[in-house]
Amino acid sequence: MFDKILVCLDGSPLSEQVVPYSTEVAQRFGSRVVILQVLQIPSSLAAASAQGAENVIEEELRRLSFEAHQYLDGIATKMKENGVQTEVSVIEGTPGDAIVEFASQSGIELIVLATHGRKSLGRLVFGSVADHVIRNTTIPVLSVKPDDGKE
Repeated sequence: MFDKILVCLDGSPLSEQVVPYSTEVAQRFGSRVVILQVLQIPSSLAAASAQGAENVIEEELRRLSFEAHQYLDGIATKMKENGVQTEVSVIEGTPGDAIVEFASQSGIELIVLATHGRKSLGRLVFGSVADHVIRNTTIPVLSVKPDDGKE
């Protein structure tokens, strides 16, 4: 039913709460999992690009990409230990649009993401990413509301 599942993480502990759900679904359906992180160029770097400092941006993106791959590889290792075939991908772009495009171009049959992922104002941002994905894809979406420890 779900041959290929996309798990979207933003690096926050709250977003990682989707991993057990993704693992469970993948185990039940024998699915392959692609773990994705979208790197969005910070506005400060975009301003540097406009001022001709492209090499600064390229260096920072390489650093961010390396860190993201290390992070995702750690998550992938845990999933593999539970018998789930995984691969990782780090892409650049606006998170909502990038997730929708990646999923549609990669044969994804289920997208899993958290409704919230970052703290304070950023939490609203990731919530809007989940909303954007849900509204702009025809692929089924499993949206997990993480337990933030507040009750």
